[in-house]
Amino acid sequence: MKGDFLKMVYASLNPENNCVTGIPSILFAVSKKTVPSSVKRNRIKRMMREAYRIEKSSVELRMGVHHEGRASEQLCIAFLYTGRKKTFPNLDAFREEISRLLHNMTFS
Repeated sequence: MKGDFLKMVYASLNPENNCVTGIPSILFAVSKKTVPSSVKRNRIKRMMREAYRIEKSSVELRMGVHHEGRASEQLCIAFLYTGRKKTFPNLDAFREEISRLLHNMTFS
C-alpha cells in the first residue's frame, strides 16, 4: 500500500517458517539514495517508530478481531520512506499517514 510519503508492505507468515506468534514484526527503512544524510535518515526512522508506537494499539485490536481462527500466523509489516522533498514531514504527518495505512490494511 502506498501513501503520500510512506509505502507499507505487509504479509502473514505461515507456521512452517518457525515464527513466533503474537506481536507483529515491524521494519522501518529509509533509503540512503532517498535521504543521503545519516542524521536525517535516523531522525526519520525515530519519527516513524514513535508514530507507530502511538498507533499500534489500533493494529493489535484489528489483529485480534480478524485473526481469531489463525493464531499460528504472524503479521510482518514494513514501512518504507519514499519522500523526495528536501524537508521531511513532522511527527503528526507520520502519525496520520501510518494510521491511514494501518486502517486500510486488509486481512485475507
